[in-house]
Amino acid sequence: MSSLEEPIGLDNFSSMNCVDRLQRFSSSACRPRLDEMGMGNCWIEGRSCSSSNSCKSIFMEKTEQGHVSGKSINLRTASLGRSHKIPESVHGGSCLLDRHYSTHCNGHEAWSLANKFLRGISKSVKIVEVGPRDGLQNEKNIVPTAVKVELIQRLVSSGLPVVEATSFVSPKWVPQLADAKDVMEAVQNLAGARFPVLTPNLKGFEAAIAAGAKDVAVFASASESFSKSNINCSIEESLTRYRLVASAAKKLSIPVRGYVSCVVGCPVEGPVSPSKVAHVAKELHDMGCFEISLGDTIGVGTPGVVENKCYLCVPRRVLEAMQISSCSSLSAIPCAIKENIEIRAAAEAKSENDVKVASSNDTIDELAQVSRSTAIEETSSLPHRSTVVPMLEAVMAVVPVEKLAVHFHDTYGQSLSNILISLQMGISIIDSSVSGLGGCPYAKGASGNVATEDVVYMLNGIGVKTNVDLAKLMSAGEFISKHLGRPSGSKTAVALSKIRADASKI
Repeated sequence: MSSLEEPIGLDNFSSMNCVDRLQRFSSSACRPRLDEMGMGNCWIEGRSCSSSNSCKSIFMEKTEQGHVSGKSINLRTASLGRSHKIPESVHGGSCLLDRHYSTHCNGHEAWSLANKFLRGISKSVKIVEVGPRDGLQNEKNIVPTAVKVELIQRLVSSGLPVVEATSFVSPKWVPQLADAKDVMEAVQNLAGARFPVLTPNLKGFEAAIAAGAKDVAVFASASESFSKSNINCSIEESLTRYRLVASAAKKLSIPVRGYVSCVVGCPVEGPVSPSKVAHVAKELHDMGCFEISLGDTIGVGTPGVVENKCYLCVPRRVLEAMQISSCSSLSAIPCAIKENIEIRAAAEAKSENDVKVASSNDTIDELAQVSRSTAIEETSSLPHRSTVVPMLEAVMAVVPVEKLAVHFHDTYGQSLSNILISLQMGISIIDSSVSGLGGCPYAKGASGNVATEDVVYMLNGIGVKTNVDLAKLMSAGEFISKHLGRPSGSKTAVALSKIRADASKI
């Protein structure tokens, strides 16, 4: 238990010596010791921190001749700008920590570190607002046409360049969008933005054009099961339909945007292979879609690369009998385990230490024998971590990155991290929904899209241009949230609104 976690009462306080009191209650108490940072034996001095939590640290490393060489890096710290100097010895006195806190910060070095992590990110990003269509389609209570139109007007006034207005689908399947014709006729002449509409087939395309649509979109799924439940046809059948739409649009010089849903996970099939996503994306690109949006429909995606494995759930007593529970390296495991098979403790395990992973190129005969005698459960149904990077890599291999957009739902709170990694990989188009509106009628458990306010706030913070006025955007979010009778789903909007309310009381 760290010093900050220890319950300290007045009775304990009186028994503490002066040094203990300082260490327990000083502002440096929460900072990690040097040996906890894995930096080895070194000298550190001259750390200058500012109240913005950025700091400059100069690491003086010993050389064999007893001289030192300086190397500057930037770190984050919990300092709130207090100026003090705290000597601390670690590694038996071989390393001296001498921290100086001031309001000075080397801006050049701070930029160097930022450049390292933000390298590859476009200087400007296009945001495609999907709130009026994707955000409202799942609402049970019908939103009046006038409210939808005013929402679109407010979104355009905030500077958003693309606002997805509605969808020309059968009212039988999506009653909320039965007024597509009226909405389109009301907004088609608004200046300063484009208003794409979804068209699931040639009939929908013709209705959209008749209503004044100048941009259309088609949507396919990377999951066979979801395609059948969502649009009542297979993936290949849907692509055949969209080729007809794309062909008709080309004759009228109407741009077509393509959507791919379930790009990392499906509510029916589970994890979706990146190769399937790449196949659908390439087909959409080849038929003429100028832009392809990759949608994590149920919001299960996370950044990173995770290798898929098979799992064997083993009772704790069996792991102990096989001397697996206490081994510290894969080579120490006495049994032969096939590559890409994980050994996991079953439900009776009491801690994470009971979960072990083994890999080799041999067979699993010995473990299988134990499995039959002790009822080890072999399964592939354990929670699967669906990741965004492999999917993007697969799609970027067949479709130019400048034609790709990302569309994340925030079911597990991973949207912003997924967007950031996508930006680092070269994506410069982001779909989002004002106030975090959204959900899919055919994807049970899917929550709303990432909030446009949160995306703009993050992009402003890393210096990426959006041309969106955050205050006007928040006003649009407040408008629709008030009509729907619930708080905004944007953390940024909630936080800034609270700050504004508190300031008005002063």
